Amino acid sequence: MSGNGKGWQTTSRGTNGQGNNYDSRSYPSGNGYHYSNNGGSYYYSNPNGSTYYNSGDGYAKYNSPSGSTTQYYGDAADKGGK
Repeated sequence: MSGNGKGWQTTSRGTNGQGNNYDSRSYPSGNGYHYSNNGGSYYYSNPNGSTYYNSGDGYAKYNSPSGSTTQYYGDAADKGGK
């Protein structure tokens, strides 16, 4: 595992056949996952049950641990949710 000073450690990582990167992460509270597409989109799954998706072109969506969803558009998509 590799430490990064951000409160989580990478437990595995790789690149799929399309050139997209992914990694599994270990947090003190559980496990998470991150995926980044070479087209600019990315996705986080967090140990608290929340998820965050950013399309890379002006749209993002955050799902909270309680199940509520917030969507972001335009400039807000680049700043919101994570």
